[in-house]
Amino acid sequence: MSLTDRPDPSSTAGSTSRYAALSREQLARLVPELLLIGQLIDRSGMAWCIQSFGRQAMTDIAIEEWAGSSPIYTRRMQRALGYAPEVEGQGDVVTIFKGLQLDIGAPPQFMDFRYTVHDPWHGEFRLDHCGALMDVEPMGPDYVKAMCHDIEDPTFDATAVATNPRAQVRPIHRPPRVPADRNPHCAWTVTIDESHPAVEPLAPYFEIVRTRAAALELAPIDPDDEGLGDYTGPLLSDLDFADFSHSALVRMADEVCVQMHLLNLSFVLAVRARSESEEQTREICRKQLVGISGIAAERLHRLLDLPSTEAGALQVLALHPLLNPAAYVVASVDPEGGRLDVQPSDAHADGAWISLCGPGSTSALQAAVRAVDDCFDVEVEGTEEEWTARVVVGAPAKEADEVAVTRFSSGSAFEFEPRRSLPIFPV
Repeated sequence: MSLTDRPDPSSTAGSTSRYAALSREQLARLVPELLLIGQLIDRSGMAWCIQSFGRQAMTDIAIEEWAGSSPIYTRRMQRALGYAPEVEGQGDVVTIFKGLQLDIGAPPQFMDFRYTVHDPWHGEFRLDHCGALMDVEPMGPDYVKAMCHDIEDPTFDATAVATNPRAQVRPIHRPPRVPADRNPHCAWTVTIDESHPAVEPLAPYFEIVRTRAAALELAPIDPDDEGLGDYTGPLLSDLDFADFSHSALVRMADEVCVQMHLLNLSFVLAVRARSESEEQTREICRKQLVGISGIAAERLHRLLDLPSTEAGALQVLALHPLLNPAAYVVASVDPEGGRLDVQPSDAHADGAWISLCGPGSTSALQAAVRAVDDCFDVEVEGTEEEWTARVVVGAPAKEADEVAVTRFSSGSAFEFEPRRSLPIFPV
């Protein structure tokens, strides 16, 4: 089914989700796609951090961005899908594992987590395939160690602290792989014990939790909609998103976009702390946005079989994480009228991605529309926070360097496969 079979995914200055225009079947394919797009944000951003600050600073930025954002968005998804612990901070390993299945840091199949539950307080997971490792291994063991040791140790615990501050995630084995083709790629234990010292959130969390994105309210899931409206049942080996209701999938899609915005805001905070000027911060963050903008648009265009027309390019923008959720980024998209109108919003107040777009900064919008057709361009007029963009046809353009850098990741061309969704019980 094409998006053109349903109403246009547009929104005026309200909070109706732009994803509500999609069918349940389209949404079931879109949610894992958005999770993967979120994972690729780092592939887009970290190359420019290495170039500007060096590998060690890149490692520190990655730790700070994930530790600053993941506890916030993990709790948001728990509440949205009804599997939050009855008492905050006293969740079990099943709650932690459910959170990982809906986390942009662990998109399904690309980061192929397999789970074992021994009891509520003891579990294990392994990665039968780690797409991030596949991206980093060619760069050498120093980069592998930075990702699989220096970054994972604090950020796994930072994610777990959202569920239980006495949870510890510890390696059984991890890369660099010995032998070089070792499988699974890594394996970890998760243990919750009252004797463990409570983990405290890292400093960036206390900045990001004050953003408008962190407190954003989204429409609740309709419990009467056909299909699952929550994830309160047993832990499943693989989520079959087709089992969830249309309403639940819309909420998931919006929440995954909030995850991306929170991660990006944490990235901005970490980059700003190391930049020599606000201009340098803006340039690095702009490059990150351009890279993810182009790859995300390409994948959304292909996934939803949208037309390669000016109207199709505007439909892609309407569904792009840059402009979602509608409750955060105030915009209206009129594919038939040929325009995108953006107004001041919470996203502008936070300094989110949309603040890097406008009359004086069109590169991210260009990357998105050129993913649909390399002859497309944008004309933008207005002010920094209130502007109108139109898609126009020009000469074929070379792919932006920032998009080419992001395409280095195997995730840019990754294809999902059907999986059986089986319940996991303690063993």
